[in-house]
Amino acid sequence: MAINSRLPHVGTTIFSVMSALALEHQAVNLGQGFPDFDCDPALLSAVHQAMQQGHNQYAPMAGLPVLRQAVAEKIAHIYHAHYHPETEITITAGATQGILTAILCCVHPGDEVIVLAPCYDSYVPNIELAGATAVRVPLQPGSFRPDFAKIAAAITPKTRLLIINTPHNPTATVWTAEEMQQLADILKPTNILLLSDEVYEHMVYAPQSHQSVACYPELAKRAFIISSFGKTYHVTGWKVGTVAAPAPWMAEFRKVHQFNVFSVNTPMQKGLADYMQEPQHHLGLAAFYEKKRNLFLQGLKSTRLRPLVTQGTYFQCVDISAVTDLSEADFCRWLIEEIGVAAIPLSAFYADGFDQKIIRFCFAKKDSTLENALARLRKI
Repeated sequence: MAINSRLPHVGTTIFSVMSALALEHQAVNLGQGFPDFDCDPALLSAVHQAMQQGHNQYAPMAGLPVLRQAVAEKIAHIYHAHYHPETEITITAGATQGILTAILCCVHPGDEVIVLAPCYDSYVPNIELAGATAVRVPLQPGSFRPDFAKIAAAITPKTRLLIINTPHNPTATVWTAEEMQQLADILKPTNILLLSDEVYEHMVYAPQSHQSVACYPELAKRAFIISSFGKTYHVTGWKVGTVAAPAPWMAEFRKVHQFNVFSVNTPMQKGLADYMQEPQHHLGLAAFYEKKRNLFLQGLKSTRLRPLVTQGTYFQCVDISAVTDLSEADFCRWLIEEIGVAAIPLSAFYADGFDQKIIRFCFAKKDSTLENALARLRKI
């Protein structure tokens, strides 16, 4: 007996490979994108209190009303956009589930979906699960800015959806207001929908500011906007996210959501809703991570690694061309085995393994972890 695989080309991810190597060699793991420090004890207390108060059964399919209301108020406060909590916001089992559900609800076999490479590794498999074709459009090498001429050229009558990600994983770039307007101009004469992955929305460093799709009516009216409590509140293992979209699109989203998840962890939803009543918890995140970015950048000055500009996220890309002739992947293996620090090759985010001699570190770590890693990297 055999299974005809829905994803025949998918194997073990580079993240699992590098993390296993890091564990084997007792390396400092700056590869995978999650914190090694605890969340705010007040958030844990809020969830514990929710459990004690009896919030332990199924939540409504779309999410607890109090949490959807808190999300709607946050979007209105920051982006001056209005989403109705009853019909336009859904709580998901993490941002990745939100992305998959958004794709499944609107993409059909024979459709095309434009993705901008390099990109988060779930996009293309999700498109393939929907029976559609991923059309990869490269970001500009070196700057990783969107190439609007190539985006426009990739649009065909079969194009159903375009996926963007800002702040961007893995390159840490942030789209500008001008770029958002250019995208709006390209999409205006079309019926193409938009999926905007904004999970790092609160990690944007001056002088940049996050340009949410919610701020641009021409884009917002056609968009699913993805966000993540895990990234924002240092609880990636909780797997709780949100999706905001106009009511007609959200109605279709929920048709799929109710059958692949139904509802999300209830006490965590209640705890998050209570915790969100203090906006500084998310408004202060950029300053928190900017300090870590600066600490890491200062330490990199003592190495031959050349850091690229980090405008957002908690990732730092570096150019290794002055250090090695090895491929990105081979250098990352060498880095683990000989230096004791784990990173991720940027080539892993390209379908064709495009190698630019750039690797990615995650600085969402304790200062002591970063200092330990930097001490080892100074050997290079």
